[in-house]
Amino acid sequence: MSTARLIDGKAASQTLVARVTEAVARMKATHDRVPGLAVVIVGEDPASQIYVRSKGERTREAGMRSDTHRLDASTGQAELLALVDQLNNDPGIHGILVQLPLPAHIDANAVLSAIDPDKDVDGFHVVNAGRLAVGLPGLVPCTPLGCIMLLKAELGDLTGLNAVVVGRSNIVGKPMAQLLLAESCTVTIAHSRTRDLPALCRT
Repeated sequence: MSTARLIDGKAASQTLVARVTEAVARMKATHDRVPGLAVVIVGEDPASQIYVRSKGERTREAGMRSDTHRLDASTGQAELLALVDQLNNDPGIHGILVQLPLPAHIDANAVLSAIDPDKDVDGFHVVNAGRLAVGLPGLVPCTPLGCIMLLKAELGDLTGLNAVVVGRSNIVGKPMAQLLLAESCTVTIAHSRTRDLPALCRT
């Protein structure tokens, strides 16, 4: 008999939004500051359009400032880097998110590296990746962070548990494994070359 159980991510999301909304209200009342998120999207990728719209809605729902910069697919790398620099120096913007994928003529690594690490809310900058790897505080990619939050809410203390992470991307797989290690899990990373993945997941 399977011991797997579904986690209600929607309910957890609603709880988190309520907590963030309260925190934003306290910041406004105590410091007279409104957190600001700038999202940059280049081109018309349909999935990216949905993600960006959702991020804007959730940000505003929590009472934060939400700026969306929509650039044409023909936008050059220099123009995009200039916008990132402008946002880095904008005191009203506390978080910057450049939606991936970018058009093929733009070097995504160069753009992500240009973001101020302290405003890199995606956690993709090499500085934040390094902080995570060595256990220092930093900004963490949202998908693995959300997974850890759900697991801890559902299971409590994760110490000593076996965890299999399927995927080794810089965006999800690797940071997920590092977060699990930080919780003292025993972590196995599986990927496209892993032999007998179903058996591994059942162990």
